[in-house]
Amino acid sequence: MNDELEDSPPRRSGDQLRVWVDEFLGQGHAVTGTIKVVAQEDADRQDTGLVVMNLRNTTASIYMQPRGYDDPLWEATLTARPEDLTLSPHDMASLAAELVIAGNLCSFLQFKSLEWDRESGRHA
Repeated sequence: MNDELEDSPPRRSGDQLRVWVDEFLGQGHAVTGTIKVVAQEDADRQDTGLVVMNLRNTTASIYMQPRGYDDPLWEATLTARPEDLTLSPHDMASLAAELVIAGNLCSFLQFKSLEWDRESGRHA
């Protein structure tokens, strides 16, 4: 594999990711934290975007992106916390619900990416 391509995930622009995130939110998912698309560039300085979900029930975030170049699968990374997290049963259930939403969003983005790839060559 070409070393230049190794660091380059499939290109989904920040603008395209915002459209997909808006579509996901428009479906009525019970998102309690915030979801945003932040700027990210690949090794060639091309816009790839990064989807970030800030959790409401903890100071952690989850960021989502394609696993790598020419890989159709997405991955989600839960950011580290500096200390242990102690929760009430209600807060733990709320955090679990947020993780389910994050999993659903990551799956949705993966589906949209695969759909986008199938339609490649037809985009303006």
